Amino acid sequence: DLESLTVLGQFRQFTQGWGLTHDGVQLILSDGSAQIYFLDPETVAPVRQIEVRDQGRPIDQINELEYIDGEIYANVWHSDDILRISPRTGEVLGRIDMSGIIDDALVRDPEAVLNGIAYDAASGRTFVTGKLWPRLFEVRFVSQR
Repeated sequence: DLESLTVLGQFRQFTQGWGLTHDGVQLILSDGSAQIYFLDPETVAPVRQIEVRDQGRPIDQINELEYIDGEIYANVWHSDDILRISPRTGEVLGRIDMSGIIDDALVRDPEAVLNGIAYDAASGRTFVTGKLWPRLFEVRFVSQR
Protein backbone atom coordinates (compact mmCIF):
# COMPACT_ATOMS: atom_id res chain seq x y z
CA ASP A 1 0.00 0.00 0.00
CA LEU A 2 1.43 3.35 -1.05
CA GLU A 3 0.36 5.15 2.12
CA SER A 4 1.09 2.57 4.84
CA LEU A 5 3.68 0.44 3.00
CA THR A 6 1.67 -2.61 4.07
CA VAL A 7 2.22 -5.67 1.87
CA LEU A 8 -0.96 -6.25 -0.16
CA GLY A 9 0.06 -9.50 -1.81
CA GLN A 10 2.90 -11.67 -3.00
CA PHE A 11 3.71 -13.81 -6.00
CA ARG A 12 6.48 -16.17 -7.01
CA GLN A 13 8.24 -15.21 -10.21
CA PHE A 14 8.83 -18.07 -12.66
CA THR A 15 11.88 -16.49 -14.35
CA GLN A 16 14.22 -13.52 -14.03
CA GLY A 17 12.77 -10.07 -14.50
CA TRP A 18 14.88 -7.88 -16.79
CA GLY A 19 12.16 -5.62 -18.19
CA LEU A 20 8.47 -5.07 -17.53
CA THR A 21 5.79 -3.10 -19.36
CA HIS A 22 2.10 -3.52 -20.16
CA ASP A 23 -0.26 -3.18 -23.11
CA GLY A 24 -3.25 -2.10 -21.03
CA VAL A 25 -4.44 -5.72 -20.75
CA GLN A 26 -1.44 -7.88 -19.84
CA LEU A 27 1.95 -7.39 -18.24
CA ILE A 28 4.85 -7.96 -20.65
CA LEU A 29 8.10 -9.38 -19.20
CA SER A 30 11.61 -10.00 -20.50
CA ASP A 31 14.14 -12.25 -18.79
CA GLY A 32 17.34 -11.71 -20.78
CA SER A 33 16.58 -14.50 -23.24
CA ALA A 34 14.92 -14.23 -26.65
CA GLN A 35 11.55 -14.87 -24.98
CA ILE A 36 8.99 -12.23 -24.04
CA TYR A 37 6.20 -13.35 -21.71
CA PHE A 38 2.66 -11.99 -21.45
CA LEU A 39 1.31 -12.28 -17.89
CA ASP A 40 -2.13 -12.07 -16.34
CA PRO A 41 -1.94 -8.88 -14.21
CA GLU A 42 -4.07 -10.38 -11.42
CA THR A 43 -2.25 -13.70 -10.98
CA VAL A 44 1.08 -12.81 -12.65
CA ALA A 45 0.84 -16.22 -14.35
CA PRO A 46 2.17 -16.55 -17.91
CA VAL A 47 -0.58 -16.46 -20.54
CA ARG A 48 1.60 -16.75 -23.66
CA GLN A 49 5.07 -16.04 -24.91
CA ILE A 50 6.79 -14.98 -28.11
CA GLU A 51 10.35 -15.44 -29.30
CA VAL A 52 12.07 -12.29 -30.56
CA ARG A 53 13.40 -13.03 -34.05
CA ASP A 54 15.09 -10.89 -36.67
CA GLN A 55 14.82 -12.40 -40.15
CA GLY A 56 14.31 -15.82 -38.55
CA ARG A 57 17.25 -15.55 -36.14
CA PRO A 58 16.51 -15.43 -32.38
CA ILE A 59 17.73 -12.29 -30.61
CA ASP A 60 18.56 -12.83 -26.96
CA GLN A 61 19.60 -10.43 -24.20
CA ILE A 62 16.23 -8.67 -24.51
CA ASN A 63 16.24 -6.24 -21.61
CA GLU A 64 14.24 -3.10 -20.83
CA LEU A 65 10.76 -2.98 -22.40
CA GLU A 66 8.26 -0.28 -23.25
CA TYR A 67 4.94 -0.59 -25.09
CA ILE A 68 4.52 2.25 -27.59
CA ASP A 69 1.72 2.58 -30.15
CA GLY A 70 1.02 -1.16 -30.39
CA GLU A 71 4.65 -2.28 -30.52
CA ILE A 72 7.14 -3.49 -27.93
CA TYR A 73 10.31 -1.43 -27.79
CA ALA A 74 13.23 -3.28 -26.19
CA ASN A 75 16.89 -2.64 -25.75
CA VAL A 76 19.40 -5.42 -26.31
CA TRP A 77 21.73 -5.66 -23.30
CA HIS A 78 25.22 -4.29 -23.98
CA SER A 79 24.24 -2.91 -27.38
CA ASP A 80 23.18 0.49 -28.66
CA ASP A 81 20.07 -0.97 -30.30
CA ILE A 82 16.44 -0.52 -29.42
CA LEU A 83 14.27 -3.05 -31.25
CA ARG A 84 10.68 -2.49 -32.37
CA ILE A 85 8.98 -5.86 -31.89
CA SER A 86 5.60 -7.20 -32.98
CA PRO A 87 3.73 -8.24 -29.82
CA ARG A 88 1.81 -10.77 -31.91
CA THR A 89 4.67 -12.60 -33.64
CA GLY A 90 7.91 -11.53 -31.93
CA GLU A 91 9.35 -10.43 -35.28
CA VAL A 92 11.70 -7.43 -35.19
CA LEU A 93 9.97 -4.65 -37.12
CA GLY A 94 12.88 -2.25 -36.96
CA ARG A 95 16.07 -1.24 -35.15
CA ILE A 96 16.84 2.13 -33.64
CA ASP A 97 20.56 2.88 -33.38
CA MET A 98 21.19 4.88 -30.21
CA SER A 99 24.99 4.96 -30.56
CA GLY A 100 26.44 8.36 -29.84
CA ILE A 101 23.54 9.56 -27.72
CA ILE A 102 25.82 10.03 -24.72
CA ASP A 103 29.36 11.34 -24.63
CA ASP A 104 31.78 8.47 -23.93
CA ALA A 105 33.60 10.71 -21.44
CA LEU A 106 30.51 10.56 -19.19
CA VAL A 107 30.37 6.74 -19.05
CA ARG A 108 33.69 5.06 -18.38
CA ASP A 109 32.33 1.88 -16.74
CA PRO A 110 31.77 -1.02 -19.20
CA GLU A 111 28.40 -1.64 -17.50
CA ALA A 112 27.26 1.92 -18.27
CA VAL A 113 25.05 0.85 -21.17
CA LEU A 114 21.72 1.80 -22.71
CA ASN A 115 19.18 0.42 -20.25
CA GLY A 116 16.05 2.51 -19.97
CA ILE A 117 13.06 3.36 -22.15
CA ALA A 118 10.05 5.27 -20.85
CA TYR A 119 6.97 6.43 -22.74
CA ASP A 120 4.39 8.94 -21.54
CA ALA A 121 1.28 8.09 -23.56
CA ALA A 122 -0.54 11.24 -22.41
CA SER A 123 2.07 13.56 -23.91
CA GLY A 124 3.58 11.22 -26.52
CA ARG A 125 7.03 11.87 -25.05
CA THR A 126 9.71 9.14 -25.00
CA PHE A 127 12.79 9.06 -22.81
CA VAL A 128 15.92 6.90 -22.80
CA THR A 129 18.72 6.51 -20.32
CA GLY A 130 21.31 3.96 -19.33
CA LYS A 131 22.67 2.05 -16.41
CA LEU A 132 25.10 4.33 -14.57
CA TRP A 133 24.37 7.19 -16.97
CA PRO A 134 24.25 10.70 -15.51
CA ARG A 135 21.76 11.85 -18.16
CA LEU A 136 18.17 11.23 -19.27
CA PHE A 137 17.29 12.04 -22.89
CA GLU A 138 13.96 12.92 -24.43
CA VAL A 139 13.93 11.41 -27.93
CA ARG A 140 11.65 11.26 -30.93
CA PHE A 141 11.86 8.22 -33.20
CA VAL A 142 11.48 9.01 -36.90
CA SER A 143 11.40 6.69 -39.88
CA GLN A 144 14.15 6.91 -42.48
CA ARG A 145 12.02 5.40 -45.23
